Amino acid sequence: MAIQDNGLDIGLLLALDALLKDRNVTHAAGRLGVTQSALSARLTRLREVLGDPLFIPAASGRGMIPTPHALALEADLAKLLENLNDFVQGAAVFNPASSRRVFRIAATDNPAAILAPDLIPLVRAEAPGTRIAFTFPDKARIPELLEGGEIDLFVGAAEDEAGALIARPLYREEFVTAQRKGHPRGTDPLTLDAFCALDHLLISASGGGFSGTIDDALAEQGRERVVSVSIQSYALAPLVLAASDLICTLPRRLLSRFSAELDLFAPPLDLTPFGIFVYWHPRMRKHPAHAWLREQVARCARLEGRRE
Repeated sequence: MAIQDNGLDIGLLLALDALLKDRNVTHAAGRLGVTQSALSARLTRLREVLGDPLFIPAASGRGMIPTPHALALEADLAKLLENLNDFVQGAAVFNPASSRRVFRIAATDNPAAILAPDLIPLVRAEAPGTRIAFTFPDKARIPELLEGGEIDLFVGAAEDEAGALIARPLYREEFVTAQRKGHPRGTDPLTLDAFCALDHLLISASGGGFSGTIDDALAEQGRERVVSVSIQSYALAPLVLAASDLICTLPRRLLSRFSAELDLFAPPLDLTPFGIFVYWHPRMRKHPAHAWLREQVARCARLEGRRE
């Protein structure tokens, strides 16, 4: 059913509520912080809209008596104003304990594997009624998806920034090389010759690739390595390494979680550290639920920093 615009606004509703409570124009005007003449004008308008006198002067000459119609409106008016208050407050206040919101985070495989193990239990503890989804990003559409609210946050590297998004740095990352405990080469520091001679595992984000950043760095020195296995998942890499004699060069924060199964070494070539950022759309800057989620992500990044 279509809602008709009959001119009944929040100011008129508050005037009716104050008059029902005080039954006195002077006191009701004071409650609202308006002049008596302004309140009288509102009462005139209320009478026109509702088609009823609503209040008549008391026989004693002091105060006003509500009509039966005004009294009949009192209970519903109280509920309506309460609902309006909840509506306004709901836009400005976020209560994690009672929220049923769904949070959606697009993250590349590496930062997702680093942040999710801390973020999920943290969110579940403080906002048990919420749900959280990690999705792989469609990088070409990140600004569009953030603007449309299809995702709340995007977590990625500095080169992933696009459009007029807001970015917050989460952490700096560096590369280390990992091998399984008990690897036949031993635990001596890696030389460039040994690094190039060993069989490598490579993460190919697009799937099926056998060359990447490490190979570019080696090529600058006129060297190359043997990439025997290519997988698409960062999370799978520690499992493959622990069960083989392959080595793999990946971000430290990911591999350090598996230090019980893996030995970590400085790679024998210069690999530039890189930053991981969280991105969001400017329209969500002051949204309370969104701000809460951003802070939880930042907390998890700080937890990771303290583990180093």
